[in-house]
Amino acid sequence: MNDKKKHRTIIFYRDYFDKFFVKQRQKVKDKIIWTFDLIENLQRVPELYLKHIENTEGLYEIRVQLGSDIFRIFCFFDQGQLVVIANGFQKKSQKTPKQEIEMALKIKGEYENEKE
Repeated sequence: MNDKKKHRTIIFYRDYFDKFFVKQRQKVKDKIIWTFDLIENLQRVPELYLKHIENTEGLYEIRVQLGSDIFRIFCFFDQGQLVVIANGFQKKSQKTPKQEIEMALKIKGEYENEKE
């Protein structure tokens, strides 16, 4: 693409995200990839695309919208500039389902335990 230095690097932990990604239609996949690109390359990512989840320790959601479809991809940071992708889901209501947040926190815990 271009030779500019990336501000962040996105990695996928295990296959949690892949299971979600492969089920999406191509336009959604393209928008997710576009959003990942934005997160890697912008110095300051607008909250519209990346937002800390309240009352969690270091859990963020990547926000993807295509028409009226809304998707959320949970992630967390490792060593500052490494963005670790956990799980994703399609949002059907205003509130993020508790079980999705719990799953993301479980994945984050697995990742951290594996690193030790």
